[in-house]
Amino acid sequence: MSTSTSNPASSGKTAFQLPKWAGSFGFQIIAALIVGLGLGLLAKYTGSTKANPNGLGATLQTIGSSYVSLLQTAVVPLIFTAVVSSISNLRQVSNAARLAWNTLLWFAITSLIAVLIGIGLGVLLQPGANTGITGEAKYSGKSGDWWSFLVGLFPKNFLGLGASSTVAESGAVTTSVSFNVLQILVIAIAVGVAALKVGKAAEPFLKLNASALAVIQKVLWWIIRIAPLGTVGLIGNAVAVYGWDTIGSLGKFTVAIYIGLALVLFAVYPVLVRSHGLSIKQYFSGVWPAVQLAFVSRSSVGTLPLTQRVTERSLGVPRAYASFAVPLGATTKMDGCAAIYPAVSAIFVAQFFGIQLDFSQYLLIALVSVLGSAATAGTTGAVVMLTLTLSTLGLPLAGVGLLLAIDPILDMGRTAVNVAGQALVPTIVAKRQGILDESLYNAPRNGTPFVEEDAANGSTATDGNSADTASRELQDAKA
Repeated sequence: MSTSTSNPASSGKTAFQLPKWAGSFGFQIIAALIVGLGLGLLAKYTGSTKANPNGLGATLQTIGSSYVSLLQTAVVPLIFTAVVSSISNLRQVSNAARLAWNTLLWFAITSLIAVLIGIGLGVLLQPGANTGITGEAKYSGKSGDWWSFLVGLFPKNFLGLGASSTVAESGAVTTSVSFNVLQILVIAIAVGVAALKVGKAAEPFLKLNASALAVIQKVLWWIIRIAPLGTVGLIGNAVAVYGWDTIGSLGKFTVAIYIGLALVLFAVYPVLVRSHGLSIKQYFSGVWPAVQLAFVSRSSVGTLPLTQRVTERSLGVPRAYASFAVPLGATTKMDGCAAIYPAVSAIFVAQFFGIQLDFSQYLLIALVSVLGSAATAGTTGAVVMLTLTLSTLGLPLAGVGLLLAIDPILDMGRTAVNVAGQALVPTIVAKRQGILDESLYNAPRNGTPFVEEDAANGSTATDGNSADTASRELQDAKA
């Protein structure tokens, strides 16, 4: 007696398999954007509002806010452990001071280019002329200044954490905890330098810190893998709450902002990448997961863990350098929020109130945009930056309130450009200093958010002084 078995291959039938592209991280994010858009529109047109969300609206809001909270949870331990670890490896990097100086220089260069584009668009498109908006909105926000920036550098506790409580109408007390990224960076640098000075006695601490960093990165990877789910909630909630009709009254201004953002992201950045002998395609495929998450989350700080990860693992920037440059960029490198947006907005406000700007005031806009982001680091980003710009120029602060209605729509694009620039500058500086791992930069990514492990392991360092390269420290990038 004989038995025979059949399988799909032998019977001429093949089992159904999803196309390879369908399992890619980028495709999942795009699909999540489409699903979130559809659910958001459904929630909006079934009566969901910001004050009174329906079931679908509340679900989208909860999913989105919960995912951002998960990302922000990883920020404090990641920055602290990564910076301390990178400082401990500075003994093996001979050009640390030069790297820092070049980073700040390129922050300023790219910001200047962005603000000049913003000024040009404001003058050319005249977004504030004949708007037809009546009435002056009032804004009581706190403007940024250099003194506040200097005072804010000094942490009030070990982790730079702060807490605030609010009392609802029902009498319930809600306590929220916040953190200042710049203060955490200061603390981590101080601890790392102290560990270097202590020497051999600090070795157990540094080993414990390195182990903690590895664990945090693994948890972070799990959080990143559920980014499509978070994207559905974030984009869905944005559409349900604000819709696209909020753009109407300030449509010309919105178009000017997004044209400027597109020019920086898709023209200026590629030119800089190509001028340094790097592949534009590889840059965008490497940084795109962080750009996508920044767009839907509207938070450079919340996206920081992913930005740092793609900068190291996809763009080939050594970890010892990326651990400084990316967190610093998340607080002071904002081409969207601190360059294009305040430039176009200041011109809009001047035109709206019928105020003529002269050449010296345009120069002042450029100066404030290039230097002012440091003065607003760790605060409320674009709104504070705009307030600082208007105050410096002597323009009415009431103009800020006019733009708040559409700020969430603008903030998505601004944050995406911010994050793209925060990964670009370390890549350029690493290339110029000869420490960029170009084999890792050019490795195939096959739809995953980071370079495949096999490709990464085959890469080699390009600088003998940079022992702490991304390829040597690459851990498993798969769940």
